[in-house]
Amino acid sequence: MNDVSNRLKEIKIENHIWIIYLGIIFLSYYSNSLEKDYLLNNNYISREKYRYIMIIIFTTLVLIYLYFLVDSYSSIKNIDINSMNETDRLSLLSFIGSLLVFISGIIFLYIAINDKDINVELAFN
Repeated sequence: MNDVSNRLKEIKIENHIWIIYLGIIFLSYYSNSLEKDYLLNNNYISREKYRYIMIIIFTTLVLIYLYFLVDSYSSIKNIDINSMNETDRLSLLSFIGSLLVFISGIIFLYIAINDKDINVELAFN
């Protein structure tokens, strides 16, 4: 029963994350209009707003990716490599995927912070 209650708690957290993702989608849509305004009208205020929003988006995503990384790590930390079953292998693969997504989030955040002229197209996946 404890496993079920833990899983239900995780689902509740994931539902909150989906709401955050919806907010990120709306921010991304708005940031695209700012980027377009900068490109068409050379509006530097739009460029800076775009950059600020992108930094907010990717900081939020890195935190979300960190949550999933920690969660997947907790499911593999007690695995014995020599006697893994199929669930253990899948959990290990999930951890590797979460780690790679987390790393990609850090890279995108780095680009968002350092690309002052917004020359690099950024999109969250």
